[in-house]
Amino acid sequence: MKTTNIMIVGVGGQGTLLASKVLGQLFLNEQYDVKVSEVHGMSQRGGSVVTYVRFGETCHSPVICEGEADFILSFEKLEAARYIRCLSPSGIVLTNDQEIAPMPVITGAAEYPHEILQDLSALGARVVSLDALALARQAGSVKAVNIVLLGKLSTFFTFSEEAWLAALEAVIPKKLFEMNRTAFLLGRSA
Repeated sequence: MKTTNIMIVGVGGQGTLLASKVLGQLFLNEQYDVKVSEVHGMSQRGGSVVTYVRFGETCHSPVICEGEADFILSFEKLEAARYIRCLSPSGIVLTNDQEIAPMPVITGAAEYPHEILQDLSALGARVVSLDALALARQAGSVKAVNIVLLGKLSTFFTFSEEAWLAALEAVIPKKLFEMNRTAFLLGRSA
């Protein structure tokens, strides 16, 4: 079996690390060799965060190089553009359509490039976008954007809904599970 490479990108505080833990748990539960690597950067100040999740029959390294990502799971549109060079020619960008202004935009030194998704598509990337923030609110918490996106990501795999929910239940604190279950299912059906 070919190794599958998933990059999870966002800004600090969006739950990229939790999403990578859920994916790691799912793939372990399904008896795959799994490697997860986290790059925090300036995550505590709203900076870029990326995690790598690789799974397959055998994985030797946790790092995903340029042109190797089968999926870029992006919690914010600009982060998808920042890492587009890592997408494989047949890869998919799955992104929240939310815009979070980086410091140069906040200070007025730059403008937010609102046409990012069209630009990525023009480069030949297959882009799937959804309003994960609205679905997270519907589930009960704006912090559930990451789980909504995992729900949408799940539709690109053959693992059962029950397998995904079991991984969620193993990682998410019990008191937050039902809300996250709802967020996952909303993303899965989006």
